[in-house]
Amino acid sequence: MRYYPINLDIKGRHCLVVGGGGVGFRKVTTLLACGGLVTVVSPALVPELQALADSCDITWHSRGYRASDLANMFLVIGATNDEQLNNQVSTDAHGQNMLCNIADRPAACNFILPSIVHRGDLVLTISTSGKSPAFAKQLRKELEKQFGAEYKAFLLLMGAIRDRLLSQAHEPEAHKPLFEKLINAGLLTRIRENDTDGINRLLFETLGSGYELNRLIDKD
Repeated sequence: MRYYPINLDIKGRHCLVVGGGGVGFRKVTTLLACGGLVTVVSPALVPELQALADSCDITWHSRGYRASDLANMFLVIGATNDEQLNNQVSTDAHGQNMLCNIADRPAACNFILPSIVHRGDLVLTISTSGKSPAFAKQLRKELEKQFGAEYKAFLLLMGAIRDRLLSQAHEPEAHKPLFEKLINAGLLTRIRENDTDGINRLLFETLGSGYELNRLIDKD
């Protein structure tokens, strides 16, 4: 296995995208969704990126790439259709031991971007190690059908339960059998079926009073 799987926290970190086209827009969208502070370097932008620049969601340098653009950046993504420029970005980034991804050029990257399925706090990633992005996309579509919105609600509830237990000075190790019981007793199924009464019964049987759904999750 060549790649070391990792989930990277980029919230509040400076991220550079070189390229203002459709590929650049897709990369920028993901970086922003994860809390990155995004700078785009490109002489021109597609309308979607221009709108982000106009609203100050991104910083835009309306010119060509310079090696100095890497200063103070946490990671860089090359997303142009100029292979020579992409290679230069890769060379400069590697020279500074920076995280670097070049779109559709695994050999020029020190990290690659998987296909992603988001269901709230549930994040499923699919990678073919750069061998077949098309197959990774197909798998993502299949997983999107398999994992529905109930997983988002499930993790939201489980997180609220965990916070409540921790606030009551429960030992974290004591939580494991409680969560296993909730999972094995079909909490996810009850959420999928929108069975509020069944959810509350299971919560009471496992955790006792004070763990009703409407008290744990603010529906508003």
